[in-house]
Amino acid sequence: MEIVEGIGIGVAVVFAALLILFIRRALYTRSGGIIRLSVRVSTILDGRGWSPGFGRFVGDELRWYRMFSFALRPKRVLSRKTLAVERRRLPEGQERLSMPADWVILRCTSNHAPVEIAMARSTVTGFLSWLEAAPPGAVSPRLASQDWPAA
Repeated sequence: MEIVEGIGIGVAVVFAALLILFIRRALYTRSGGIIRLSVRVSTILDGRGWSPGFGRFVGDELRWYRMFSFALRPKRVLSRKTLAVERRRLPEGQERLSMPADWVILRCTSNHAPVEIAMARSTVTGFLSWLEAAPPGAVSPRLASQDWPAA
């Protein structure tokens, strides 16, 4: 009888964890301004270190949440004021296996530190519009390079 109780408790814990993940995701995605976004969290190995998640636009910030995390706070916050896009490229090598075929990788700097983000090609236009936009009277941040190769 103890084995059956142990299995039942284990199944209940797994079910509760999955339920919390889905509720968390539903709460963040219902308010709009959400994009699928992967961030490269490690550069130790070429083409590896990408973590899937979603980005949420909140004012002048892009808040990135890991897809499979119980955390309620964003893992990374990118400010529009300090973010600049250096270049964009298509996935290469191992990266092609870890992300959808129509995704583009943007190499950015944020507070003078490099960060790589990947998103769908159709999302890049909206992201760049958000990055260049500013409230009336404010100075809009500039993109670092306008001479991008066609992706």
